[in-house]
Amino acid sequence: MTGGTRGLGFAIAKAFLAEGASVMVSARTAGDFQLLKSEYPDRCLFHPADVADPNSVERLMAATVEALGGLDVVVANAGVSCDGRIEDLEPAAWDAMVTTNLTGTFLCTRAAVPHMRDHGGVIINMSSSMASRIAVGAAGYSATKAAIEMFTRTSAIELGQYGIRVNALSPGILDAGMGGRLAENDRVWAAYRKRFALGRAGRVGEAAQAAVFLASADASYVNGAVLDVNGGLMWA
Repeated sequence: MTGGTRGLGFAIAKAFLAEGASVMVSARTAGDFQLLKSEYPDRCLFHPADVADPNSVERLMAATVEALGGLDVVVANAGVSCDGRIEDLEPAAWDAMVTTNLTGTFLCTRAAVPHMRDHGGVIINMSSSMASRIAVGAAGYSATKAAIEMFTRTSAIELGQYGIRVNALSPGILDAGMGGRLAENDRVWAAYRKRFALGRAGRVGEAAQAAVFLASADASYVNGAVLDVNGGLMWA
């Protein structure tokens, strides 16, 4: 579980733990990991990793196999967003998004395959509703998420022969992280609220349960899909 010490990643890790899974939580820093550890002391571990570093990702996968006895599910959630119009966006910010969001997803898949090839597994990549919706100032983030969706589809075709299913989760605006910050601004929130078919933002727990579904036997024939979890998000 990369990017698992805060926000949606934290919620997904907690949802898997609640289902009885053993979870290796990873991020560059421990963040809120101890909150998970205190609740699930026997099934929750932490290993620091930088998804932009191939060696770091390979060490993460190897450490997971050594500690937990195998690798069944990978959730590639780590990501960054740097707002900025194209004419103002610094190349370093663009590189950070491409390297962390897209290359990091690729490296997680690449490092997981050797540990899943013989028995199958599930890989869940993190997309976003902004992969298919235009937002001024979000060119870099949106481009990486759109690329992740195509990478997911291609991975599903290539890795299906090993019994490895690869899908993407595409959350809309949630009540934590960037969505939570939107809700704190009354003027901005009044405009955004009109975009929700259900009249509210999503809860991180709702998106986390969708990730649990994709990893479960109930989704055994779901492969190469992008699962929208946005409550019917209208964008204009």
